[in-house]
Order: sequence, then C-alpha cells, then structure tokens
Amino acid sequence: MQPRRIPGRSRDALAPALRDVGAVVFDTDGVITDSARLHAAAWKTAFDALLLAHPPEDPDRRRPFDERDDYLRHVDGRSRLDGAEAFLAARGIETSAETVRAVAADKERLFTQRLREQGVDAYPGTVRLVKALRAAGVPRAAASASRHAGELLGRAGVLDLFDALVDGGEAARLGLAGKPAPDLFLEAVRRLGVPADRAAVVEDALAGVEAGRRGGFALVVGVDRAAGADTGTRLLRHGADLVVRDLGELCAGGAPK
Repeated sequence: MQPRRIPGRSRDALAPALRDVGAVVFDTDGVITDSARLHAAAWKTAFDALLLAHPPEDPDRRRPFDERDDYLRHVDGRSRLDGAEAFLAARGIETSAETVRAVAADKERLFTQRLREQGVDAYPGTVRLVKALRAAGVPRAAASASRHAGELLGRAGVLDLFDALVDGGEAARLGLAGKPAPDLFLEAVRRLGVPADRAAVVEDALAGVEAGRRGGFALVVGVDRAAGADTGTRLLRHGADLVVRDLGELCAGGAPK
C-alpha cells in the first residue's frame, strides 16, 4: 500500500529509502538525543556497586558493567525493571522483585542527577532528518521506554518537531509490553493514524530493532553511532533493514552539514 501523498509536499530532500513511508517513529535515547551516555553511566555505577556487594560465584561474571557491550545487550531500549532483571540474570545474580527494584531505583537516582548536572543535546543529523520529514509532510513520533523522554526532548529543544510522544509513563498507563515486543511502536503509529506496514522505525538498540521487525514495520533503521566492529551486524541480525552511523545520511544530501 502506497502512502497518501500531501499535495505540494516534495520528498526529494529524503533519501530513497524513506520516500515511500507514511510515518516515522524514532526511539529517543541515542537516536534523537545523546542521553544514552547518561543512562549507560548511571547503570554502570548502580550495577558495579551491586556486583561488589554481591559478587557472583563464577569469577568470570564478576567483571564490571561494560557501558558499551553490556548496555547494548541487556538494558538499551528496555524499561528500567526489564533491563535490570536482564543484566542480573546474565551475571547469575538473584532477580527477586526486591533486588531488581532496588538497583533500578539506584539507577534512576543517578540518571536524574547526571541529567540535571550535564543536560542533553539533540544530534544535528537527526534534527536535520526530522525537519526534512516535516517539510515533506511525513508524520513523526518519538517513542521511548524511559519516563524521561518528554523532559529529554524538551531540554534538547526538539519536542515540538514531533506529532506524538509515547514514553514510559504512557506505556505503564496503557499496559504496553516492553521491547522487544512492538507495543510501544504500534501505539505510536496508531496515534499518527498510519498502519505499521506503511511506517518506519528508527532504533539504536537490539531490542528496539527486533520490536520493529515483530511489529511488521515497512522499514527498520538501525543507528550505530559507535561504529563498533560488530554492532552494525548485530542490529541487522536483530531486524534492521539498514544501518547508518548518523541519521543525516537519510537526507538526500547525505551526512549532516
């Protein structure tokens, strides 16, 4: 099914991959804003303290939390509770509700502190793409498992570039399952009035690209800002149709100027 074109709106400023989509849903952390670094740092402090206080029996599992590999594998794109449980299980640590809630609460406190101290910025390439989509009449939504998504977008000065926002608070209110379930993204396109098979999802997390694939989206774009040796390959294996280092690459002019 071809998307309905808005008269007078040209899509020439978009890369060919996006010219036939009816809407685009963007993850927030690491895709729109540089807040993934704050999340990763907060998780590291919280998890490393727990590993020190309750070291796993297996010495190989006692290594500190890796802000790149462990973040991508276990917590990126997930809710705090789901991310905490996934990492603890991977290290063989008790995953009782009390332990999971405690480490998630510690992470939340640390993240909020860092956010207030350091702030966040929007990636210029993402802003360029979102503005090109708006100029072309393509509806845009931001979606995130984080309850801070609206605050992050507001602090970065880009909240008004999106037609809809589905954050962690909304997900909890509506009882949406966390990624890799597609519920968050499906709710976003529902609010835009576009079916998933005519829409694109943009994600930097393994769980996120898998969610896009499970949701039947027409296009799943993976973002690999670190350009790691195998990160792009992992994103493709989990469901991305294509992987870019910067979303400015999806503008007709290429990388951001």
